[in-house]
Amino acid sequence: MRIILQAIVFTIITTAFARAQPSPAGQWLTEDGGGVIEVAACGNALCGRIVGMAEPVLPDGRTPVDYAGQPKCGLTILRDAVESDPGVWTGRITNPEDGSVWHCTLSVDEEGRLHLRGYVLVPLLGRTQIWRPYTGSIGPGCRMG
Repeated sequence: MRIILQAIVFTIITTAFARAQPSPAGQWLTEDGGGVIEVAACGNALCGRIVGMAEPVLPDGRTPVDYAGQPKCGLTILRDAVESDPGVWTGRITNPEDGSVWHCTLSVDEEGRLHLRGYVLVPLLGRTQIWRPYTGSIGPGCRMG
């Protein structure tokens, strides 16, 4: 009887681990390669902020800013992402260029890429970007290296 009970417990535990989906927490290179977004715990949800930029200094020497004049380096663009289904997080994302706020879903595929779908009203009315894990370094002032 003890062996049967151990087998049942082992099956339950291994099944739970097999179903566990990877979290979107980490550093992600945006689809266009222009930035790195770090997704991390923010209270009971996930948030994402700009930690790396391909061009952290403009040709005229100024620091890039968002629509409201805030520096893009360190800017939080992803907010309130909570796991809405196994392996799927739902939150809001802000376009730093114009301040538009979109609903979004995030999930990590079997190849370790982050799928971020921004949408209005329903996911069907949206667009998906695929971000890859960022393996480089980030220097001072959000300089990608």
